[in-house]
Amino acid sequence: MTSSLGPWFDYTVNGLVVGNIYALLAVGLALIYGVSHLINFAHGSVYMAGAYIGWLCITYLGTPLPVTLAAVVIGCGFIGYLIERVGLRPLQNAPRIAPLLATIGIGLVLDQVAQLLFTPDPRGLPLQLPAWRIQIGDGTIGALDLLIAGIGLFSALLLYVFLRFTKLGWAVRATALDRDAAQQCGVDVNRVNSVVFAIAAALGGVSGFLVGMYYNSIDPNMGFQAGLKGIIAQMIGGMGNVPGAIAGSLLLGLTESYGIAIFGTSYRNLFAFVVMLLVLVLKPNGIFSRGRSLPPEPLTGTFIAPSAPVRIPPMLVAALAIIALALPLVVRNGYVLQTLGLGWLYAVLAISLTLVAGTAGMISLGHAGLLAIGAYASALLAIDFHLPVAATVAAAGIITAILGTLIIFPAFRLRGHYVTIATLGVGEIVTLTILNWDSLTHGPIGLSGIPPLSAFGMPLISGTWVYEIALGALIILALTQWRLLGSHLGRTLRAIRDDDVAARSYGIALDRYKSLAFGVAGFSAGIAGALMAHIFSYVNHETFTSQASLLALTMVILGGLGNVAGAILGAIALVSLPELFRVLADYRMLIYGVALLLLIRFRPQGLLGTV
Repeated sequence: MTSSLGPWFDYTVNGLVVGNIYALLAVGLALIYGVSHLINFAHGSVYMAGAYIGWLCITYLGTPLPVTLAAVVIGCGFIGYLIERVGLRPLQNAPRIAPLLATIGIGLVLDQVAQLLFTPDPRGLPLQLPAWRIQIGDGTIGALDLLIAGIGLFSALLLYVFLRFTKLGWAVRATALDRDAAQQCGVDVNRVNSVVFAIAAALGGVSGFLVGMYYNSIDPNMGFQAGLKGIIAQMIGGMGNVPGAIAGSLLLGLTESYGIAIFGTSYRNLFAFVVMLLVLVLKPNGIFSRGRSLPPEPLTGTFIAPSAPVRIPPMLVAALAIIALALPLVVRNGYVLQTLGLGWLYAVLAISLTLVAGTAGMISLGHAGLLAIGAYASALLAIDFHLPVAATVAAAGIITAILGTLIIFPAFRLRGHYVTIATLGVGEIVTLTILNWDSLTHGPIGLSGIPPLSAFGMPLISGTWVYEIALGALIILALTQWRLLGSHLGRTLRAIRDDDVAARSYGIALDRYKSLAFGVAGFSAGIAGALMAHIFSYVNHETFTSQASLLALTMVILGGLGNVAGAILGAIALVSLPELFRVLADYRMLIYGVALLLLIRFRPQGLLGTV
């Protein structure tokens, strides 16, 4: 009689193996956070780079496994050094949110360079180990399982010896405890930062190489989700806590593995992000830390002080709006008009984000989730209930405002980086819920045959109509938000952004006003998502990815945080122009990453200034 424990043994082994891989990522992130108080969103891209360095060594050089591992360690360590030295050190005196946004830009650049060099197609990574497996009861353990466990244990031991018994390790620990005091005692904190980034990148690169062998597949986009898993594991264990990062990684790996056993593979990432939000809300310092209060980070998510915005005369604004409305009389190319129309809809997304990030001071990396809610709400109302498209679009805005605010509400008590990570997690949860809620959303199949925009029963599917409807929605929503910013509500939101403690002392209910900001932003984003759904006539869980959130963030930083006109300018520059000049279309994500880095470094107030 065969025991039923066999599959569970295999799931346990798989969970521990995956947990060891997460630990290599999380330990590096914990080291970086310890010395720099920075969450490194580029870490997943280094993980991807490690996989490709290993693939190049095996495929073209035929190196044995020890040499391949050494090449991955050296190559990724050098990449980590460059990230700190070139990308982040110039920002060391900037507010903490600036280097965090810079790591997002660095990650985009690395991912897109890999995609241009190796193409987006997945590649197999040969297994340089024998294929035998050891039978243990009803389960088995393979050579790669043992290798991953051995590398995890060896790395932990090596790191312990380095931190405990070497002078440089003591300098790292001193910098993590008190950076200013360490510097006053003669510690070269810049050297410490470089070493820590190199060590973290080496561990992350080895993790990516091992994953490539474990699943026999690598691709340029493999790093984003993996980097998030490392961040989640670190947050479970406690930010900057190396032993906690290891424990949190193993716990996350087992949670995912058992979740797959019970619910299926498609729920894997959903479990991770739900666990992350629960930890953020219930014990933001991590379940293995003693402290219950939040770290002393500023609440505001903005990284620059308001600057004198560029004043655009109202008559010029009106003239530009009239010219834009009349453009279809001159331009007859339907593709060009539709491309410009989609640019206007992304401008609607940008003005919704600039309200949250620039005016209310909460950097959101999950804004694409609001697009997805609006798109699915309008599409389902039109398909299942046969409501007029105009009614479904308006309803989608209201539904997104309410649902989006309710989902993000638990994060309002968080501060600094934690708000950014929470919004990113919320955006991923929305996407994964859409993927797994088959009975409502049709799961990975998506929704097809979405009715087009129409008036009096006549479909409005030409490029001219797409352009005019999108521009009309943008003008109405932009004017509404402009009036809001000049009202008591706008002034209150800016007061919360600038000093939440002072605002609270004056009796301002922070959660109420944040909810209003997200409600207004959600309404605009929901309208944009609904119009996109009816233009595309098809949506699925991959239609609005996290890249759309990063694109929107780049738009608002380019134009100027809190600046409505700046958000529109950013959308034109980053969406419409690359699409119109097709030679740039394949490079647009690279352009976004480089633009984000240059803006943070040289023009943080944006082209039109912040408000």
